[in-house]
Amino acid sequence: MYPENNEFNKPFMIERIVAALSYFTVGFVGCAWLIISKFAGLRLTKFLTFHVFQSIFLSIGYVLLSFLVSFLVQFLSMIPFINKITLQIVFLLNMPVLAGYSIIQIFIYGLLIYCIVTSFAGKYTKIPYVSDIIGYNVR
Repeated sequence: MYPENNEFNKPFMIERIVAALSYFTVGFVGCAWLIISKFAGLRLTKFLTFHVFQSIFLSIGYVLLSFLVSFLVQFLSMIPFINKITLQIVFLLNMPVLAGYSIIQIFIYGLLIYCIVTSFAGKYTKIPYVSDIIGYNVR
């Protein structure tokens, strides 16, 4: 599923830069690169396609998860005895822990840095379940 990169199929530097910028810009650079390559008649490599679609998938997943969690917290905060527990959990997850960042922010920034570094190194980023879904669909 993840082709090994040897000296024959290493991605070009521009592909690595676009893949890293795609994670950094929440998929916008990747979408622009897809549109430009479609109109120019260029064929994208599996490496670049994998990283562009994974960055878009992660961005959409983050937005949907944020909406779901906020809806769930608002719903649970209306229930009399559960509202205090819900607010305590939300407070603990959003409380600054390290250098003014919360646990959620540390996790998200860590995942973002991991994706950027591995894509810039020319490797496939392996995130459980997400990479498998993208790897099966990008062939």
